[in-house]
Amino acid sequence: MHDTTSLLLELGALLLTLGLIGRFAGRIGLSPVPLYLLAGLAFGKGGLLPLDASEEFVAVGAEIGVILLLMTLGLEYSASELVGSLRTQYPSGLVDFVLNALPGALAGILLGWGPVGAVALAGVTWISSSGVVAKVLTDLGRLGNRETPAILGVLVIEDLSMALYLPLLTALVAGVGLAGGSIALVVALGTVVVVLYFALRHGHHLSRAVSSDNPEMLLLVVLGLTVLVAGIAQRLQVSAAVGAFLVGIALSGEVAEGAHRLLTPLRDLFAAVFFVFFGLSTDPAAIPPVLPVALLLAAVTVVTKVATGWYAARRAGVGTRGRFRAGGALVARGEFSVVIAGLAAATEPRILPLATAYVMLMVLLGPTTARWTEPLLTRLRGARGRGTAPAPHPRGVGAGAAANRRGQRR
Repeated sequence: MHDTTSLLLELGALLLTLGLIGRFAGRIGLSPVPLYLLAGLAFGKGGLLPLDASEEFVAVGAEIGVILLLMTLGLEYSASELVGSLRTQYPSGLVDFVLNALPGALAGILLGWGPVGAVALAGVTWISSSGVVAKVLTDLGRLGNRETPAILGVLVIEDLSMALYLPLLTALVAGVGLAGGSIALVVALGTVVVVLYFALRHGHHLSRAVSSDNPEMLLLVVLGLTVLVAGIAQRLQVSAAVGAFLVGIALSGEVAEGAHRLLTPLRDLFAAVFFVFFGLSTDPAAIPPVLPVALLLAAVTVVTKVATGWYAARRAGVGTRGRFRAGGALVARGEFSVVIAGLAAATEPRILPLATAYVMLMVLLGPTTARWTEPLLTRLRGARGRGTAPAPHPRGVGAGAAANRRGQRR
């Protein structure tokens, strides 16, 4: 009875705190993710109010949070949209991978973390936060901008890449070696291809099978199917998150819309628990020593993400200002970075404090760069133009003729 009472008290206090944090973040226009991580640090070992009785319950809730995050993300895309993005945006996806995964991989190697740590840190610095980016674009009223399809194309490629990256990382963490990792990658690739083919050709049959006019029945069937497939994927070492993501892709039409509407409150609840659990797993005293590395990685990967967005928007024929808006919008990292660090923590626990500090920095920087990258560029160009006076042209050629020739060269 005493244990049950402690569990209820701790869970009640935790959920109430998360609710207040979410409301405060909404009031100031900030993503709640860094605040959830801070709450986890406060409730974890070495924090202000350590949780004891409810730690195991929170760990299970965190697993469910990852599954629901990825499942609802899959519901956002249809199979045809994913295939279309692969065909048109793969060059941008390759540039994104090289520019943003490489800094993390190099940092992992220089820190002496070995192959698993390097691969995991590469993923942490690579993947943008779809949730934060989508919210920022909505808040800034840019959903109709010319650069927005390029931004969304990069995000789609990243999300689909996780269906291959996460199984590979899971295999490496399990210590199966290069051969086992290759097998896991082949299995994951085959699974993705089969699911995309099934979703394109027969997805309507699955949607019809789980469809129901009763919201309660629809919620139970979709949630049960997602958790079951996630468990099977975990057993096959393909990653539970990938299994949930593929279920979301396979559902379509009204079923996908209804499931998304019903699961969103559950997702938000358990996702908050997931971020808190990640903070619980991190010793607050371990963050200050890694803060310089986190700041350096943040500075480098802000630049590389801006370059990624610039390249993707340029391929789409967007002007200079739109290219920099696209780059600034892609800066935020979030849920996937935390998922990756959580997976790798069993083998490389030093990644937890670094990932926590890095994600908090990038979630805070993301909305700032999205809002100010393009205006800052405009001001700099204006200041440069005002500070450069046209020199008199030799041989008495008029300034107008010189300007015409400069315009022709541009």
